[in-house]
Amino acid sequence: MRPSRHTRQPRGQPPEPFAARLYFIPRSIRSLQGAVVRLFRRYFERAPGWVLLTTTGRRTGLPREVLLPCERSRDALIVISTYGLRSDWIRNIRRDPRVRVTCAGWVLGAQAEIVEDRAAKRALVSAHPFFPPAPFAILNLLHRTLLRPLWLPFLRWWVRSRPVVVIRWGA
Repeated sequence: MRPSRHTRQPRGQPPEPFAARLYFIPRSIRSLQGAVVRLFRRYFERAPGWVLLTTTGRRTGLPREVLLPCERSRDALIVISTYGLRSDWIRNIRRDPRVRVTCAGWVLGAQAEIVEDRAAKRALVSAHPFFPPAPFAILNLLHRTLLRPLWLPFLRWWVRSRPVVVIRWGA
């Protein structure tokens, strides 16, 4: 008997995010995204709210780079996987948590930790709100001030079924 598309998650596990079912979209435009990253690499290396994360491929052992929105704190980066556990970079981190991050003009070795506990994820995003990066400083300012009370409840809801990754320097 073939498993149903709508199989239940094991008890205690959050449901898979709907976006995980759409993972075929980024896989199909991977070459286009790679071209955009190559074209605007200098911008993304320094832009607030973005990180170029390099993991080690779980099958090939080759370096794999992905552009991700992030929240920066003094000692760590926080990244949320839109596609849940289906993201290749999440699977690579599960196999080998040593990563390299390129952000704010720096390239640093780091250690990634996947946080799946719902309370810990809510605490992380409450302490370090994760706003979508905008190319204009005024939009970032609005997110962090006036829109924060509206954005935080959505963010707490958003992370309930997605892994949050904390990346700390010095690995």
